[in-house]
Amino acid sequence: MKKLLPKYPRILGIAPSTRGFGFAILEGLDTLVDWGVKSAEGDKNNQSLAKVEELIVRYQPDVMVLQDTSTKPFRRSARIRKLGKRLIALATRRKVSVALFSREQVRQVFFADAQGTKQALAEIVAKRFPEELGSRLPPKRRAWMSEDSRMDIFDAVALVLMLRL
Repeated sequence: MKKLLPKYPRILGIAPSTRGFGFAILEGLDTLVDWGVKSAEGDKNNQSLAKVEELIVRYQPDVMVLQDTSTKPFRRSARIRKLGKRLIALATRRKVSVALFSREQVRQVFFADAQGTKQALAEIVAKRFPEELGSRLPPKRRAWMSEDSRMDIFDAVALVLMLRL
């Protein structure tokens, strides 16, 4: 029997990174229920899977949204691509629908010319949720700086918003 999704499903966005993953839970049209960054060390894929499973158990999402890492050219590491496949398998086991969006699809939705930066995307997301995320917006990254781990939150929220825009 096919599972019918509610009109406004609860959506879990996951944005894997080198340090762990960012996540966001959206409910209804514009209620950001929870968001954050989960760190992982050692066996990062197994730790990340366990933490995502905890989020699924806690929030019971109807849909999980991930970046599509299977399309060429591969812009993500082999570890992140494997993690993506394992997250899809986890969602299937937990009876959670999965939506995949490429980086290019996200840019097409948020930017008229599809050429925006991660910082510009984070600023758009922060304006959409100013009370929740405005204070978490990292400063603009300089060439010598590594990416702020909080950017993973904005990536996850952008993925969640793909189902709403």
